[in-house]
Amino acid sequence: MTHELHRRAVVADAHNDLLIAVTARPPRRWAGFFRDRWLPQLRDGGVDLQVLPVFIDDRFRPEGALRETLRMIECAHTLAEGNADEVALCLDGDDIDAALASGRIALVLALESMPGLDAGVELIPTLHRLGVRIASLAHWGRTVADGSGEDATGSRLTEAGVEALRVMERLGILFDVSHLGASGVAHVLELATRPVMATHSSARALLDHHRNLTDEQLRGIAATGGTVCVNVLGEFVAAEQTDRTVDRVAEHIAYIADVVGLDHVGLGPDFIQEIADDTMPPCCEDRAYAELLVPGLEGPRGLPLVTEALLKRGFPETAVAKVLGGNVLELFRKELGRPA
Repeated sequence: MTHELHRRAVVADAHNDLLIAVTARPPRRWAGFFRDRWLPQLRDGGVDLQVLPVFIDDRFRPEGALRETLRMIECAHTLAEGNADEVALCLDGDDIDAALASGRIALVLALESMPGLDAGVELIPTLHRLGVRIASLAHWGRTVADGSGEDATGSRLTEAGVEALRVMERLGILFDVSHLGASGVAHVLELATRPVMATHSSARALLDHHRNLTDEQLRGIAATGGTVCVNVLGEFVAAEQTDRTVDRVAEHIAYIADVVGLDHVGLGPDFIQEIADDTMPPCCEDRAYAELLVPGLEGPRGLPLVTEALLKRGFPETAVAKVLGGNVLELFRKELGRPA
């Protein structure tokens, strides 16, 4: 019953950093590596709509950040073209609907912060032409806005950050507040004239971590017509490792739904285990991600467990379908790539 519901529903993952793992290979292997390694996982997990964030590791910053940004965007195009029977890189809701109707996975390009641009807001239209449809301004630290790791500064968007929001809204690039500092989120919600989203953030009321969103922030995002996509990375789900369970993830989903309504909740899992193991050398202590994860949700194949947990909590099937992807799909249909 559960797996049948999961199969029938549109499942949207608003944040999977798999491009990091794919671009670690030579370009000639990009399409094949995606087909061999990642496509089976997405299919097994029932993923129909996959957001592909472009995240630039610190070793490329600042000098190589723009080059690596373009390289990862090229990778997304290459793997889509090389697997055109299975996936499609989508620019708007019509493209997504066409991909889903043909049984292909709809891919959407996103930027996780903009280290390749910094204050070069005039390049945002260039990235839009290359297919970027979602973007955030900051990660953990400082760019044209402060990430949540710099919350103590209390800083809002810079002039360039304000202009970036305006340009994104004009072009139809969804603004992503995940990772943005608290004052920056408040600033965006003051200025936004179109829906904003959080691609991978959970509830701060359940875990007081700066990467999670307060009730006020959750309500502000929903008031724009946006969606909050819940992060399943264990360190944002529960403080104690023993409490990092699928049921606890469902609790975050249920809590956010209670605060903002079922029409504004989605999934942004932030699967990282395989990407870390795949790209970090064995000597690196940062490879020890196991204690940060929710057992069963190490990768896309675990997504049906979320369906089971929500049904167990008493969510009706129609509500589960909204959370799994219906809400994100509806937002993308209305806003993605639609000029102001």
